[in-house]
Amino acid sequence: MPRNTKNLQKLEDTRKCSPRAFRGVPDHTDDTMNSLSEANTRFAYDLFQLFRKSTKENIFYSPLSITSALAMLYLGSQKHTASEIQKALHFNEVIENTKGGATTAQVEKSGNVHQQFQKLLTELNKPTDAYKLSLANRLYGEKKFQFLQEYLDNVKKFYLARVESADFVNAAEENRKMINSWVESQTNEKIKNLFPEGSLDSTTILVLVNAIYFKGQWDERFDPKRTKQGEFWLNKDTSKFVQMMKQSNMFKFTSLEDMQAKILEIPYKGKDLSMVLLLPNEIDGLQQLEDKLTVEKLIECTSSQNMSMRHVHVQLPRFKVEESYDLQDTMTALGMVDAFSPQDADFSGMTGSRGLVLSKVLHKSFVEVTEEGTEAAAATGAGISVTSAPIYEMFHCDHPFLFLIKHNKTNSILFFGRVLSP
Repeated sequence: MPRNTKNLQKLEDTRKCSPRAFRGVPDHTDDTMNSLSEANTRFAYDLFQLFRKSTKENIFYSPLSITSALAMLYLGSQKHTASEIQKALHFNEVIENTKGGATTAQVEKSGNVHQQFQKLLTELNKPTDAYKLSLANRLYGEKKFQFLQEYLDNVKKFYLARVESADFVNAAEENRKMINSWVESQTNEKIKNLFPEGSLDSTTILVLVNAIYFKGQWDERFDPKRTKQGEFWLNKDTSKFVQMMKQSNMFKFTSLEDMQAKILEIPYKGKDLSMVLLLPNEIDGLQQLEDKLTVEKLIECTSSQNMSMRHVHVQLPRFKVEESYDLQDTMTALGMVDAFSPQDADFSGMTGSRGLVLSKVLHKSFVEVTEEGTEAAAATGAGISVTSAPIYEMFHCDHPFLFLIKHNKTNSILFFGRVLSP
């Protein structure tokens, strides 16, 4: 992962220009939650800027899953370690005067980031028949470290999570398999082998695990009968054949002249969640779109109020993306250095003393988009007949695009991705 100063400067600059008000959030959303979702959007943007510099083609990750897992670390961190995590996750913009740490006095401060997370995770984990969404976090600590009861209680209270004792010294391989099977069970068996063989050993001390799973049907499904083989242009000269889904309907839509791109929002059943697609006007326009995409633009893009309902003719390829990331270099590039350093790490809020150091942060993600919805098997949908011929906007995803899946009420980006080759 590149760490050159130019990239870091760019990230630093985006941190500084911060319009405090989160534009376009529904009134019924709590203000504190807005600031947390804005911090999450800024973190999503920082991650994307680093991931896009790597050689991977498609990109797919869950900023919210990563943030909530790292926030559990923040809860148990102290001093400089805490302030680095706070800055990397943009928590310093969410709550002023909070230095992390698991002490009750700090946790109880009003508007505290941990209480905001408690609200957000409770909101996201609300039972619903419309879709399946589960966000699960766990910390696995070497058993020779005794965790403070207060920290264990707070992790459970604010992050709906558990801290598990593991024997990495004598049974690293068995513990690796145990962690992997837990992740598999939390993600409907979509995410397997999160920790590959040999990734944990007797020197491992603290492992952070985050898993997120989403399965939702479109509010209006694509009719499988209309899906046809079509060309997807990887660049101006090269195309490949893909299964192209088609639908004409009313959607939230806008054109961004300055970005030379169009934005479309496709709601999932129940309309709590939506997929937002950012499509460059030109076949080879993605690089330019990515270069022009500032964090403010991303906040604007995720706001439904900047869009209007239009008749849109949509073409969207079926696609599946599976990615894994070792986040140590990424988080170090974002300034979170001490956590990984045996000399400097201060997680005394977890154990009452120093000596605990973060060994691994791995993130693995999976998405599948079909006629029925996202991560769902295809099914027949009813075709929609149009009585008169309205004027349609064209939104044909037949060349590289960006997409995100968001929770509408809290304006939280759950997933962010780039499709260069479906």
